Amino acid sequence: MSSLNYKHLRYFWMVAKTGSIAKAATQLHLTPQSISGQLTEFAETLGVELFRRVGRGLELTDTGRRIVNYAEDIFNTGDELLEIVRDSNLKSTITYRVGCADSVSKLIACQLVEPALRLSEPIKLICREGRLASLVADLAVHRLDLIIADRPMPSHLAVRGYTHLLGQSGMTVFATAALAKTLPEGFPNCLNGAPMLLPGEDFAIHQRVLQWLEKCEVYPQVVGEFDDSAMMKAFGQAGAGVFFAPTVIASQVCSQYRVVQLGHIDSLVEQVYAITTERRLSHPATVAISKMARDNLFAGEVVSTPSGPTSRRSAGRSGY
Repeated sequence: MSSLNYKHLRYFWMVAKTGSIAKAATQLHLTPQSISGQLTEFAETLGVELFRRVGRGLELTDTGRRIVNYAEDIFNTGDELLEIVRDSNLKSTITYRVGCADSVSKLIACQLVEPALRLSEPIKLICREGRLASLVADLAVHRLDLIIADRPMPSHLAVRGYTHLLGQSGMTVFATAALAKTLPEGFPNCLNGAPMLLPGEDFAIHQRVLQWLEKCEVYPQVVGEFDDSAMMKAFGQAGAGVFFAPTVIASQVCSQYRVVQLGHIDSLVEQVYAITTERRLSHPATVAISKMARDNLFAGEVVSTPSGPTSRRSAGRSGY
């Protein structure tokens, strides 16, 4: 085989998508016999079996499934190309793909990325969410331009990438006003026996929270652990327990989730990183994100490491 026949690949892809030769023939405006013949020729050229008969239908082989994944990328990219060519207004648009780790607050990620949409050159933003290892794999094959994470890129992953610290923040503990009224006075002692929602083990802050609780000799009742920050806050909003979030977004958390602040912990620090394939940030959107972090979001955050927890009066409840 000297080269890939993309016409045959499209016919195969359409049959795989529709589940039958007859349906594919209808969409392609061809006869089923023509499609069947082209599929046979394609399989013979590749030297593999693409489908197997199951009753009256067709089922992809393992090899066929792998080829479908490649065909999906090829034709989706082709469709994007046609959209750009057909719309002269999009000719200068840059596609910018951002991956956000599940463990990063969506409120923080949104504020960081928003300036990229206000660049003089139009940006089409594509956001992906997932586990850090999966996002790094996408970064390695250039499916992502940037990852926002709460930890540096894992050293055990054989991927060429660079970690850039965007900023850091102390943590704040939140609860609904109704739950807060049931707790004793004084922070952090009010957390003793309190129902608590913890960030999951995939969070960089997870172990630090446990260490802080142990250091303070505070023993809450852990009622749930969450691998997604937004879901943890949603359960907190429902009154399921107290929860932690970065202090830099404390006011937004209170407003969006209708909760109050129980206390601040400057010694419990969460970092936010940008992971890219660039040693020095040069992409205009990435530079805008870095500038937002440095000059705005984390600009006023001074993290200290006092001997004990810090406490500030909460606007939502007296006594804290």
